[in-house]
Amino acid sequence: MKIICTKSNLVKGVSIVSKAVPSKTTMPILECILIDATTDIVKLTANDMELGIETSIDGDIVERGIIALNAKIFSEIVRKLPDSEVTIETESDNQALITCEKAKFSIAAQSGDDFSYLPAIESNDFITVSEFTLKEAIRQTIFSIADNDTNKMMTGELFEITENVLKVVSLDGHRISIRKIDLKDAYEPRKVIVPGKTLQEISKIIGGEAEAEVQISFTKNHIVFEFDRTVVVSRLIEGEYFRIDQMLSSDYETKVRVNKRELLDCIDRATLLIKEGDKKPIIIDIKDDAMQMMIKSQIGSMDEVILCTKDGKDLMIGFNPKFLIDALRVIDDEEVDLYFMNAKAPCFIKDEEQSYIYLILPVNFNAAV
Repeated sequence: MKIICTKSNLVKGVSIVSKAVPSKTTMPILECILIDATTDIVKLTANDMELGIETSIDGDIVERGIIALNAKIFSEIVRKLPDSEVTIETESDNQALITCEKAKFSIAAQSGDDFSYLPAIESNDFITVSEFTLKEAIRQTIFSIADNDTNKMMTGELFEITENVLKVVSLDGHRISIRKIDLKDAYEPRKVIVPGKTLQEISKIIGGEAEAEVQISFTKNHIVFEFDRTVVVSRLIEGEYFRIDQMLSSDYETKVRVNKRELLDCIDRATLLIKEGDKKPIIIDIKDDAMQMMIKSQIGSMDEVILCTKDGKDLMIGFNPKFLIDALRVIDDEEVDLYFMNAKAPCFIKDEEQSYIYLILPVNFNAAV
Protein backbone atom coordinates (compact mmCIF):
# COMPACT_ATOMS: atom_id res chain seq x y z
CA MET A 1 0.00 0.00 0.00
CA LYS A 2 1.10 3.54 -0.72
CA ILE A 3 -1.01 6.69 -0.29
CA ILE A 4 -0.26 10.42 -0.37
CA CYS A 5 -2.46 13.02 1.30
CA THR A 6 -2.17 16.41 3.00
CA LYS A 7 -1.41 16.57 6.70
CA SER A 8 -4.61 18.57 7.35
CA ASN A 9 -6.84 15.92 5.72
CA LEU A 10 -5.07 13.17 7.63
CA VAL A 11 -5.31 14.99 10.98
CA LYS A 12 -9.02 15.63 10.48
CA GLY A 13 -9.74 12.01 9.56
CA VAL A 14 -7.63 10.56 12.37
CA SER A 15 -9.24 12.86 14.99
CA ILE A 16 -12.74 11.76 13.86
CA VAL A 17 -12.14 8.01 14.02
CA SER A 18 -9.97 8.17 17.16
CA LYS A 19 -13.16 8.73 19.15
CA ALA A 20 -14.00 5.04 18.62
CA VAL A 21 -10.63 3.73 19.82
CA PRO A 22 -11.06 2.07 23.26
CA SER A 23 -8.95 3.41 26.13
CA LYS A 24 -8.55 -0.12 27.53
CA THR A 25 -8.83 -3.41 25.66
CA THR A 26 -7.37 -6.89 25.72
CA MET A 27 -7.40 -6.98 21.89
CA PRO A 28 -4.43 -5.03 20.41
CA ILE A 29 -6.13 -4.81 16.99
CA LEU A 30 -8.88 -2.62 18.53
CA GLU A 31 -6.19 -0.09 19.55
CA CYS A 32 -5.56 0.49 15.85
CA ILE A 33 -6.85 2.73 13.10
CA LEU A 34 -7.44 0.87 9.86
CA ILE A 35 -6.24 2.56 6.67
CA ASP A 36 -8.15 1.05 3.77
CA ALA A 37 -6.96 1.96 0.28
CA THR A 38 -8.27 -1.15 -1.48
CA THR A 39 -10.76 0.91 -3.55
CA ASP A 40 -10.51 4.39 -5.10
CA ILE A 41 -11.17 6.07 -1.73
CA VAL A 42 -8.93 6.32 1.34
CA LYS A 43 -10.99 5.21 4.34
CA LEU A 44 -10.01 5.40 8.01
CA THR A 45 -11.85 3.21 10.53
CA ALA A 46 -11.81 2.58 14.28
CA ASN A 47 -14.06 0.21 16.19
CA ASP A 48 -14.34 -0.69 19.87
CA MET A 49 -17.16 -3.22 19.19
CA GLU A 50 -19.76 -0.89 20.76
CA LEU A 51 -19.01 2.20 18.66
CA GLY A 52 -17.46 2.21 15.20
CA ILE A 53 -16.51 5.21 13.05
CA GLU A 54 -15.47 5.27 9.41
CA THR A 55 -14.53 8.42 7.47
CA SER A 56 -13.21 9.07 3.95
CA ILE A 57 -10.40 11.51 3.23
CA ASP A 58 -8.99 12.94 -0.01
CA GLY A 59 -5.70 11.40 -1.08
CA ASP A 60 -3.83 9.79 -3.96
CA ILE A 61 -3.66 6.01 -3.95
CA VAL A 62 -0.36 5.06 -5.58
CA GLU A 63 -0.60 1.42 -4.58
CA ARG A 64 -3.73 -0.21 -3.21
CA GLY A 65 -3.66 -2.00 0.10
CA ILE A 66 -4.83 -2.07 3.70
CA ILE A 67 -3.05 -1.78 7.06
CA ALA A 68 -3.79 -1.20 10.75
CA LEU A 69 -1.65 1.21 12.80
CA ASN A 70 -1.63 1.81 16.55
CA ALA A 71 -4.01 4.78 16.97
CA LYS A 72 -2.12 6.54 19.77
CA ILE A 73 1.30 6.47 18.06
CA PHE A 74 -0.11 7.17 14.59
CA SER A 75 -2.22 10.16 15.68
CA GLU A 76 0.65 11.72 17.67
CA ILE A 77 3.04 11.35 14.72
CA VAL A 78 0.52 12.83 12.28
CA ARG A 79 -0.22 15.84 14.52
CA LYS A 80 3.47 16.73 14.81
CA LEU A 81 4.40 16.41 11.14
CA PRO A 82 5.10 19.56 9.06
CA ASP A 83 2.13 21.08 7.19
CA SER A 84 2.89 19.29 3.96
CA GLU A 85 2.09 16.14 1.98
CA VAL A 86 2.30 12.88 3.92
CA THR A 87 3.18 9.55 2.33
CA ILE A 88 2.18 6.32 4.07
CA GLU A 89 3.45 3.05 2.63
CA THR A 90 3.86 -0.49 3.83
CA GLU A 91 7.39 -1.84 3.96
CA SER A 92 6.17 -5.31 4.92
CA ASP A 93 3.14 -6.90 6.60
CA ASN A 94 4.23 -5.62 9.97
CA GLN A 95 5.93 -2.31 9.21
CA ALA A 96 4.71 1.05 7.85
CA LEU A 97 6.77 4.04 6.65
CA ILE A 98 5.38 7.54 7.22
CA THR A 99 7.23 10.32 5.35
CA CYS A 100 6.66 14.07 5.36
CA GLU A 101 9.32 16.43 3.99
CA LYS A 102 12.50 15.40 5.86
CA ALA A 103 10.68 13.49 8.63
CA LYS A 104 10.59 9.70 8.34
CA PHE A 105 8.93 7.30 10.78
CA SER A 106 8.91 3.53 10.55
CA ILE A 107 6.36 2.01 12.92
CA ALA A 108 4.95 -1.43 13.65
CA ALA A 109 1.77 -2.32 11.82
CA GLN A 110 -0.81 -5.11 11.90
CA SER A 111 -2.52 -6.86 9.06
CA GLY A 112 -5.75 -5.16 8.06
CA ASP A 113 -7.36 -8.58 7.61
CA ASP A 114 -7.46 -9.02 11.41
CA PHE A 115 -9.44 -5.78 11.94
CA SER A 116 -13.06 -5.83 13.15
CA TYR A 117 -14.96 -4.08 10.38
CA LEU A 118 -18.14 -2.10 10.99
CA PRO A 119 -21.25 -4.25 10.67
CA ALA A 120 -22.88 -3.95 7.24
CA ILE A 121 -26.23 -2.27 7.76
CA GLU A 122 -28.87 -1.59 5.14
CA SER A 123 -30.09 1.98 5.50
CA ASN A 124 -33.63 1.61 4.19
CA ASP A 125 -35.22 2.50 7.55
CA PHE A 126 -33.98 6.03 8.24
CA ILE A 127 -34.90 9.58 9.17
CA THR A 128 -33.16 12.82 8.18
CA VAL A 129 -32.39 15.83 10.41
CA SER A 130 -30.05 18.77 10.03
CA GLU A 131 -26.63 18.69 11.69
CA PHE A 132 -27.60 21.81 13.63
CA THR A 133 -30.82 20.25 14.97
CA LEU A 134 -29.12 17.01 16.06
CA LYS A 135 -26.21 18.83 17.71
CA GLU A 136 -28.65 21.12 19.59
CA ALA A 137 -30.88 18.22 20.69
CA ILE A 138 -27.84 16.42 22.14
CA ARG A 139 -26.55 19.61 23.83
CA GLN A 140 -29.95 20.26 25.39
CA THR A 141 -30.37 16.76 26.89
CA ILE A 142 -27.00 15.00 27.33
CA PHE A 143 -26.21 16.62 30.70
CA SER A 144 -28.94 14.65 32.48
CA ILE A 145 -27.83 11.12 31.62
CA ALA A 146 -26.39 9.09 34.50
CA ASP A 147 -22.60 8.87 34.54
CA ASN A 148 -22.38 5.39 36.07
CA ASP A 149 -23.58 1.95 35.04
CA THR A 150 -25.81 1.15 38.01
CA ASN A 151 -28.76 1.48 35.63
CA LYS A 152 -27.71 0.98 32.01
CA MET A 153 -30.88 2.68 30.69
CA MET A 154 -29.91 5.95 32.36
CA THR A 155 -26.55 6.06 30.55
CA GLY A 156 -28.37 6.41 27.23
CA GLU A 157 -31.00 8.62 25.62
CA LEU A 158 -34.37 7.60 24.27
CA PHE A 159 -34.98 8.41 20.60
CA GLU A 160 -38.73 8.05 20.06
CA ILE A 161 -40.33 8.70 16.67
CA THR A 162 -44.06 9.32 16.44
CA GLU A 163 -45.21 10.32 12.94
CA ASN A 164 -43.28 13.54 12.17
CA VAL A 165 -41.84 14.16 15.66
CA LEU A 166 -38.55 12.91 17.12
CA LYS A 167 -38.50 13.03 20.91
CA VAL A 168 -35.11 12.84 22.66
CA VAL A 169 -35.21 11.99 26.38
CA SER A 170 -32.58 11.62 29.11
CA LEU A 171 -32.86 11.12 32.87
CA ASP A 172 -30.67 10.29 35.86
CA GLY A 173 -33.16 9.71 38.68
CA HIS A 174 -33.19 13.36 39.82
CA ARG A 175 -34.26 15.09 36.61
CA ILE A 176 -35.60 14.52 33.12
CA SER A 177 -34.72 16.40 29.93
CA ILE A 178 -36.98 16.22 26.87
CA ARG A 179 -36.46 17.82 23.50
CA LYS A 180 -38.96 17.51 20.63
CA ILE A 181 -37.93 17.93 16.99
CA ASP A 182 -40.30 18.37 14.05
CA LEU A 183 -39.31 16.16 11.12
CA LYS A 184 -40.02 16.95 7.46
CA ASP A 185 -41.85 13.65 6.92
CA ALA A 186 -43.95 11.19 8.91
CA TYR A 187 -42.38 7.85 9.89
CA GLU A 188 -43.34 4.55 11.43
CA PRO A 189 -43.32 4.62 15.28
CA ARG A 190 -39.98 3.61 16.78
CA LYS A 191 -38.20 3.68 20.15
CA VAL A 192 -34.47 3.05 20.61
CA ILE A 193 -32.02 3.78 23.44
CA VAL A 194 -28.77 5.31 22.17
CA PRO A 195 -25.66 5.20 24.41
CA GLY A 196 -24.72 8.62 25.79
CA LYS A 197 -21.07 8.05 24.77
CA THR A 198 -22.14 7.70 21.12
CA LEU A 199 -24.10 10.95 21.22
CA GLN A 200 -21.29 12.83 22.96
CA GLU A 201 -18.82 11.75 20.27
CA ILE A 202 -21.22 12.58 17.43
CA SER A 203 -21.77 16.03 18.93
CA LYS A 204 -18.00 16.63 18.76
CA ILE A 205 -17.69 15.42 15.16
CA ILE A 206 -20.62 17.06 13.35
CA GLY A 207 -20.14 20.62 12.22
CA GLY A 208 -23.63 21.79 13.14
CA GLU A 209 -24.54 23.55 9.87
CA ALA A 210 -28.27 24.09 9.35
CA GLU A 211 -28.02 23.12 5.65
CA ALA A 212 -26.03 19.90 6.18
CA GLU A 213 -28.08 16.77 6.85
CA VAL A 214 -27.59 13.66 8.98
CA GLN A 215 -29.21 10.40 7.95
CA ILE A 216 -30.10 8.27 10.98
CA SER A 217 -30.79 4.57 10.26
CA PHE A 218 -32.07 1.90 12.62
CA THR A 219 -31.83 -1.86 12.94
CA LYS A 220 -32.79 -4.14 15.81
CA ASN A 221 -29.39 -3.77 17.52
CA HIS A 222 -27.72 -0.75 15.93
CA ILE A 223 -28.16 2.91 15.07
CA VAL A 224 -26.21 4.48 12.19
CA PHE A 225 -25.45 8.18 11.68
CA GLU A 226 -24.23 9.21 8.20
CA PHE A 227 -22.98 12.71 7.48
CA ASP A 228 -20.20 14.52 5.61
CA ARG A 229 -18.29 11.41 4.40
CA THR A 230 -18.47 9.85 7.87
CA VAL A 231 -20.41 6.83 9.15
CA VAL A 232 -20.94 6.20 12.88
CA VAL A 233 -22.35 2.81 13.90
CA SER A 234 -23.34 2.21 17.49
CA ARG A 235 -24.89 -0.64 19.40
CA LEU A 236 -28.19 0.24 21.04
CA ILE A 237 -28.91 -0.29 24.73
CA GLU A 238 -31.34 -3.19 25.03
CA GLY A 239 -34.48 -3.02 27.10
CA GLU A 240 -37.62 -1.00 27.71
CA TYR A 241 -37.12 2.68 28.56
CA PHE A 242 -38.82 4.30 31.55
CA ARG A 243 -42.44 5.37 31.12
CA ILE A 244 -41.78 9.07 31.41
CA ASP A 245 -45.30 10.11 30.38
CA GLN A 246 -46.50 8.98 33.82
CA MET A 247 -44.04 11.42 35.42
CA LEU A 248 -45.20 14.44 33.42
CA SER A 249 -48.07 16.57 34.63
CA SER A 250 -49.77 19.68 33.29
CA ASP A 251 -51.26 20.57 36.71
CA TYR A 252 -49.69 23.35 38.75
CA GLU A 253 -50.44 25.54 41.75
CA THR A 254 -47.75 28.15 41.01
CA LYS A 255 -46.47 29.40 37.67
CA VAL A 256 -43.57 31.83 37.40
CA ARG A 257 -42.28 33.67 34.33
CA VAL A 258 -38.80 35.09 34.78
CA ASN A 259 -35.91 36.47 32.76
CA LYS A 260 -33.71 33.45 32.04
CA ARG A 261 -30.38 35.27 32.16
CA GLU A 262 -31.17 36.93 35.50
CA LEU A 263 -32.26 33.64 37.06
CA LEU A 264 -29.24 31.75 35.71
CA ASP A 265 -26.75 34.41 36.82
CA CYS A 266 -28.28 34.58 40.30
CA ILE A 267 -28.08 30.80 40.84
CA ASP A 268 -24.58 30.76 39.36
CA ARG A 269 -23.46 33.39 41.89
CA ALA A 270 -24.95 31.34 44.71
CA THR A 271 -22.80 28.33 43.81
CA LEU A 272 -19.68 30.33 44.68
CA LEU A 273 -20.44 29.45 48.30
CA ILE A 274 -20.63 25.71 47.69
CA LYS A 275 -17.55 23.51 47.95
CA GLU A 276 -17.14 20.80 45.33
CA GLY A 277 -19.02 17.70 46.43
CA ASP A 278 -21.15 19.68 48.90
CA LYS A 279 -24.88 19.23 48.32
CA LYS A 280 -26.17 22.50 49.74
CA PRO A 281 -29.49 23.43 48.09
CA ILE A 282 -30.64 26.80 46.87
CA ILE A 283 -33.91 27.81 48.53
CA ILE A 284 -36.38 29.76 46.41
CA ASP A 285 -39.09 31.77 48.17
CA ILE A 286 -41.75 32.90 45.68
CA LYS A 287 -43.98 35.71 46.95
CA ASP A 288 -46.08 38.13 44.92
CA ASP A 289 -43.94 39.14 41.93
CA ALA A 290 -40.49 38.31 43.33
CA MET A 291 -38.27 35.26 43.76
CA GLN A 292 -35.93 35.36 46.75
CA MET A 293 -32.89 33.08 46.33
CA MET A 294 -31.09 31.97 49.48
CA ILE A 295 -28.12 29.73 50.10
CA LYS A 296 -26.18 29.04 53.28
CA SER A 297 -22.98 27.02 53.60
CA GLN A 298 -19.82 26.80 55.72
CA ILE A 299 -18.27 29.45 53.46
CA GLY A 300 -21.05 31.99 53.95
CA SER A 301 -24.54 32.90 52.86
CA MET A 302 -26.18 34.72 49.96
CA ASP A 303 -29.57 36.34 49.56
CA GLU A 304 -30.82 37.87 46.31
CA VAL A 305 -34.22 38.90 44.95
CA ILE A 306 -35.19 38.93 41.29
CA LEU A 307 -38.48 40.09 39.80
CA CYS A 308 -40.88 37.68 38.14
CA THR A 309 -44.50 37.32 37.08
CA LYS A 310 -46.36 34.90 39.35
CA ASP A 311 -49.64 33.11 38.74
CA GLY A 312 -51.03 31.11 41.67
CA LYS A 313 -49.88 30.44 45.24
CA ASP A 314 -46.80 31.60 47.14
CA LEU A 315 -44.22 28.83 47.52
CA MET A 316 -40.93 28.03 49.21
CA ILE A 317 -38.91 25.20 47.64
CA GLY A 318 -35.32 23.93 47.53
CA PHE A 319 -33.23 22.55 44.64
CA ASN A 320 -29.78 21.30 43.80
CA PRO A 321 -28.52 24.49 42.09
CA LYS A 322 -26.49 22.52 39.50
CA PHE A 323 -29.64 20.91 38.10
CA LEU A 324 -31.28 24.31 37.58
CA ILE A 325 -28.11 25.73 35.99
CA ASP A 326 -27.73 22.77 33.60
CA ALA A 327 -31.28 23.20 32.29
CA LEU A 328 -31.26 27.00 32.08
CA ARG A 329 -27.92 27.09 30.24
CA VAL A 330 -29.28 25.15 27.26
CA ILE A 331 -32.56 27.08 26.91
CA ASP A 332 -32.27 29.81 24.29
CA ASP A 333 -35.47 31.70 25.21
CA GLU A 334 -35.19 35.13 26.81
CA GLU A 335 -37.88 34.30 29.38
CA VAL A 336 -38.70 30.93 30.95
CA ASP A 337 -41.81 29.52 32.59
CA LEU A 338 -41.46 27.45 35.77
CA TYR A 339 -44.38 25.34 37.00
CA PHE A 340 -44.69 24.11 40.61
CA MET A 341 -47.28 21.99 42.44
CA ASN A 342 -45.86 22.09 45.99
CA ALA A 343 -42.53 21.98 47.84
CA LYS A 344 -42.23 18.19 47.39
CA ALA A 345 -43.31 17.88 43.76
CA PRO A 346 -41.09 18.32 40.68
CA CYS A 347 -40.57 21.68 39.01
CA PHE A 348 -41.23 21.82 35.28
CA ILE A 349 -39.43 24.27 33.00
CA LYS A 350 -41.09 24.22 29.58
CA ASP A 351 -42.23 26.39 26.71
CA GLU A 352 -45.83 26.63 25.51
CA GLU A 353 -45.25 24.32 22.53
CA GLN A 354 -43.44 21.87 24.85
CA SER A 355 -40.55 21.67 22.38
CA TYR A 356 -38.46 21.35 25.54
CA ILE A 357 -39.42 20.08 29.00
CA TYR A 358 -37.10 19.91 32.00
CA LEU A 359 -38.32 18.15 35.15
CA ILE A 360 -36.26 18.71 38.31
CA LEU A 361 -36.96 17.05 41.66
CA PRO A 362 -36.76 19.31 44.71
CA VAL A 363 -34.65 18.54 47.77
CA ASN A 364 -36.14 17.86 51.19
CA PHE A 365 -36.80 21.39 52.33
CA ASN A 366 -36.68 20.73 56.08
CA ALA A 367 -33.27 19.09 55.75
CA ALA A 368 -32.09 22.06 53.73
CA VAL A 369 -32.83 24.80 56.23
